[in-house]
Amino acid sequence: MALLGFQTSLEQRLQLGLGVGMASVLTYSTLKRVFTDPHYPGYRYWHNIVMVFIFGSCGILALESVQDLADRYAVAFTWSEWITVTFFTIDAAANIIFAPKPLRYIFSFWGLIDIISVVPSYLMLLNLTAVRSTRVIRLLRVARALRVLKLARSAADEAEGAEEHLRNPILANLKIYVIIFFAVFMISSTAMYFVEGMLYSDDAMQAGQADIDAATPVGYISPEFMPTDPISGNPITPDKRFYTSIPAAMWWCMVTMTTTGYGDMYPVTVGGRLIACFTMLCGLILFAILLNIINKTMMVLFFGEKLPD
Repeated sequence: MALLGFQTSLEQRLQLGLGVGMASVLTYSTLKRVFTDPHYPGYRYWHNIVMVFIFGSCGILALESVQDLADRYAVAFTWSEWITVTFFTIDAAANIIFAPKPLRYIFSFWGLIDIISVVPSYLMLLNLTAVRSTRVIRLLRVARALRVLKLARSAADEAEGAEEHLRNPILANLKIYVIIFFAVFMISSTAMYFVEGMLYSDDAMQAGQADIDAATPVGYISPEFMPTDPISGNPITPDKRFYTSIPAAMWWCMVTMTTTGYGDMYPVTVGGRLIACFTMLCGLILFAILLNIINKTMMVLFFGEKLPD
């Protein structure tokens, strides 16, 4: 009886161990598919969540560039950034762990994008000694906008699905267009704010005026600080200081990309004009892509052209 009881107990333990092992295998296999298999439903659910975090982090970055909002909601912005960078860290770590060759993935295009999406935030939030200068902190803040490049993977997945006819190709092409448009829109707006707008930000104006005051002899009135283009040396007068925040630069970017060109805002520095040239060219290309999508949609809806099987 004792031997029979021992055998029964051993069998139960073995079954329990096998069950735990099978569960672990299934969990690992499921998680791997979530991060590596574009045809698995969980993969698309996860990447939809990633897109929500990308859009949310870009919105927070834009609002944080407004000085009044940055001062008023500093704690909320800090917490939101920690939550966002934690999520992107989990995503990046999982992509590396489940990659067939993790080291090669780290130095691949997607791996570098994963790293870019988290490193600037850690350097800024940890407040390391090497990054405490005002200019470096500004650069790191703006570098967070590069996490919008993570949308490129969603665009690639949509293109792959359209090619394999897994979904409506017109709808897939429209999603790709929206993703690319938002990426260019965010990067151009942020770049314009950093290259030109930060030359006359509150911190830059205070630092410049402090340097002038320190160099002015005692008893003399200090002249007013005038920001200049670091390349051409031309002064930026108060009536030409348009890009005071990322939302302000977004208005300019939307007007430029849609070829409207109101003329109410325009860059006056060499760097700003180069960014404007890039934005104009991207706007023309995206406009041509949109026309092609609209043309295909009209051919299907009004002229009976069938989508490919």
